[in-house]
Amino acid sequence: MNGIAHAILANSDAQTVNMALLMSALLFACGLVGFLSRRNMIIMFLCTELMFQAAALAMIAFGKVHHDVSGQVFVIFILTVAAAEAAIGLAILVEIYRRRRTVDVDELKSLME
Repeated sequence: MNGIAHAILANSDAQTVNMALLMSALLFACGLVGFLSRRNMIIMFLCTELMFQAAALAMIAFGKVHHDVSGQVFVIFILTVAAAEAAIGLAILVEIYRRRRTVDVDELKSLME
């Protein structure tokens, strides 16, 4: 009976990991499509954050597959970098909006010249 229960639990773990990886792929795809299709810098910024979270979810799922906590530890570093990036990125966006009154990428191309 113990072997059967272990096989059932292992199968449900594999299904859980597969669902987490599928969700990660869907989140990353949504973030990528949003980033490439929108011209508003705030939406592009949020799509980038969505892709970060999708990568973090995949690392946690792979860590569960390999019975290793290094994926979870690496996710903590990703979240730290994402938080710093969010603070700096939003500060830059607020300053751009104050000066230009827009955050549309097409209208801000003059900043590259």
